[in-house]
Amino acid sequence: MDQVVYTKDHEWLRIEDNVVTIGVTEFAQEQLGDVVFIELPEVGSELSVGDEAAVIESVKAAGEIAVPIDGVVLTVNEALVDQPDLLNSAPETDGWIFQVSPSEALEMADFMDAEQYQQFIQDGE
Repeated sequence: MDQVVYTKDHEWLRIEDNVVTIGVTEFAQEQLGDVVFIELPEVGSELSVGDEAAVIESVKAAGEIAVPIDGVVLTVNEALVDQPDLLNSAPETDGWIFQVSPSEALEMADFMDAEQYQQFIQDGE
């Protein structure tokens, strides 16, 4: 069964077996506005917590996605290259950004569940 958790940087992680799919939350895409471009990480690259994994440019701003776990990039969502607006229309489904094979077991205490994340947003970060 997949498990979805959230970070304080407004990213979601869907954990399925030893693959973690990463994207931005509905809240994050609302803050960004209309996404016009995304730079994806390279497949096979090794990332450490805090490394810049992707860059998102919108009509309002540019921001980077910092990877929340150590791991190796397995695949990227190539559809975003031609359709960066998927991050606006379906940020938590078709708008996923990349998948990582984690280097070690995830510390679930480092992440929030959906209820905790909603409270985090309501509390104004």
